[in-house]
Amino acid sequence: MVTVFMMALGLMLVLEGVLPFLSPAGWRRVFEQVIALSDGQLRFFGLSSMVVGLAIVFFSG
Repeated sequence: MVTVFMMALGLMLVLEGVLPFLSPAGWRRVFEQVIALSDGQLRFFGLSSMVVGLAIVFFSG
């Protein structure tokens, strides 16, 4: 179980590192737009991310 968790964590870090590696300026623009969002909008995107992630885990296992 720990091995699967560590592999998932490693894959997440690799995927999150792709955009800053390929397009640092684009990555900065994305974060400038994220900073401008309200707390409610950020919570909505966070919740949406968690639901999609859980669905992927649920349906792939």
